[in-house]
Amino acid sequence: MHHSILLLVSCLLLGAPNGLADERPNIIFILADDMGYGDIGCYGHPLAKTPHLDQLAKDGVRFTQHYANGPECSPTRTAFLTGRYQQRVGGLECAIGTGNVGRYDDAIRLAGQRDLGLPADRSVIPGKLQEAGYACALFGKWHLGYEPKFNPMQHGWDEFFGYTGGNVHYFNHRETSDLHVLFRGRLPVHRDGYMTHLITDDSIEFINRHKQKPFFLYVAHECPHFPYQGPSDKDKLVNEDNWMEPDQNTYVAMLEDLDAELGRLLEAVDAAGLADNTVVVFASDNGGFGPVAHMAGLRGAKGTTFEGGIRVPLIIRWPGHIEAGTTSDQVCATFDLTRSFLALAGATVADGRLEGDDILQHITSGTADYSRTMFWRGKRGKRVWSAVRHGDAKYVRQVDGEKAEEFLFDLSKDRNEQASLLPNKDAIQLKQLLRNWEAEVRPTR
Repeated sequence: MHHSILLLVSCLLLGAPNGLADERPNIIFILADDMGYGDIGCYGHPLAKTPHLDQLAKDGVRFTQHYANGPECSPTRTAFLTGRYQQRVGGLECAIGTGNVGRYDDAIRLAGQRDLGLPADRSVIPGKLQEAGYACALFGKWHLGYEPKFNPMQHGWDEFFGYTGGNVHYFNHRETSDLHVLFRGRLPVHRDGYMTHLITDDSIEFINRHKQKPFFLYVAHECPHFPYQGPSDKDKLVNEDNWMEPDQNTYVAMLEDLDAELGRLLEAVDAAGLADNTVVVFASDNGGFGPVAHMAGLRGAKGTTFEGGIRVPLIIRWPGHIEAGTTSDQVCATFDLTRSFLALAGATVADGRLEGDDILQHITSGTADYSRTMFWRGKRGKRVWSAVRHGDAKYVRQVDGEKAEEFLFDLSKDRNEQASLLPNKDAIQLKQLLRNWEAEVRPTR
């Protein structure tokens, strides 16, 4: 009897950190691409039916002031994987252009050196999660470098299936008619099926194979990024000539299909008996594409540092830890999720390596919301969009060649940024904060 008890205890402790049974939660991070702040039913979309996302919000917390770290995809994804402002890396303040093209001076320089992408030694995810004992997989969009040295597997993912570019045809999975960017691991691959569904298929299969140890699953959907192709549009003629052609009806169909795929993923979590010990997070990488996305009244769109370009949905469900039906007005950003995920895993990160806050701890502890100072800058060609939010005051600057415009808003009274308060003495402080930050985050390569 005594021997049996010892054997049982040994089995429970096997592989657990610090001699404790490993009850750390699984983490599933679903990142939509180009989803506007109001593109979900519970955020105000007037047409799209998104019952699974709406239920996720009812079961957890819905954030009203969550920001992407950048107004485009590559910058925000860099901030998430590094846990720091993407400006520190260099070359990634703009989405990498099709075929590995740099779109502003620093990115052009790095592309010429075949060095445009996220160096593996800058990432803390997935490496630190793996060190903490998590199985880590990425399915979907990468967009952090086309060169083999930037492949996700170089960053330490246990598994990767997806595309290395910025977007692909949803059915033939090519970035252009002659540019193949679909990979499994380090090798190119061909598959049949609608991209959103393939990403979900692999995610579910991964969950079913990793029920016995904690895992981190990064589900990086292409949807609802152009080209605008719903799941029934296999025969729709889509090529480089009409890649970005707005199609509102198709856009809504894509949103609704993405919601259905989230439902399928959550059903798999439930079927595996993992729902109570799995943190599910849903967000977008930047604001929506202007012609089709619903911004819920916010000014601007993808590519700008107005609210419509950077304020995005964030929903988190964690049964037993986050009160169902919660709404949070706490200001937060993508790289807060990085710190939160690492803290959940018990991962060790050097002091100063992370710049975000533990937003999950803030929610689960029930502490009062607090004021923050946050920064944005995006570059493309000769155009530079910048912003700083300090408390409820927000300063926005757009420089386009020799032309410069600036704005000052009080977001507590003017969420939709309709009335600039300039000239105003408060802008002096915000401009200085922005200058200091820009000097501090200069890249080192």
